[in-house]
Amino acid sequence: QVQLVESGGGLVQAGGSLRLSCEASGRTFSSYAMGWFRQAPGKEREFVAAISWSGGSTVYADSVKGRFTISRDNAKNRGYLQMNSLKPEDTAVYYCASTLTTATPIQARHYNYWGQGTQVTVSS
Repeated sequence: QVQLVESGGGLVQAGGSLRLSCEASGRTFSSYAMGWFRQAPGKEREFVAAISWSGGSTVYADSVKGRFTISRDNAKNRGYLQMNSLKPEDTAVYYCASTLTTATPIQARHYNYWGQGTQVTVSS
């Protein structure tokens, strides 16, 4: 069992930056991939980024490539999402998720554990 808690969301102006953190509890977090998803009002949850258990492999949605960076510190049982050059369309609730696979899936159905989400609002 893995419990995930996100933090670091907030209100920022367009062009600004935020760093989201995901604190995990449970022995299996460091052994498997994790990802970040987001959900804007009235829209479906969408994939943002994923990282392998070692951090050696990452994958990003085209909409955030070059602006967001996913990372993890397994010694601290934490995952991160550094978000730069934020745009109003990045406004959403951001969720971290953990999977029981060593791959880096981009589909939500492959993730087994989810945090409660943290709100990110980007003003124009």
